[in-house]
Amino acid sequence: MPPLIGYPGLPEMAIIAVVLLLVFGVGKVADVGGALGRSIREFRREVREGQKDEEQGKSEPKSETKVETRSEEKTPPPPSGSPMAH
Repeated sequence: MPPLIGYPGLPEMAIIAVVLLLVFGVGKVADVGGALGRSIREFRREVREGQKDEEQGKSEPKSETKVETRSEEKTPPPPSGSPMAH
């Protein structure tokens, strides 16, 4: 039995585009399209930089830095007038 709902074809995509234009207007749809394009470009740039960093990391090992914690530091006592002092 074939599926009842398939992928949208060209007529369905055209209807969706017309409805979007009617609801949001040309200016808003253009703004959203521009923002989407900028987001995709930024994502691709970050992926390329990540790949370059990985390649550089394989050739030269990065030094590990140790982060010191201040768990030994004591918290100051509460003021004498506070409800925590009793």
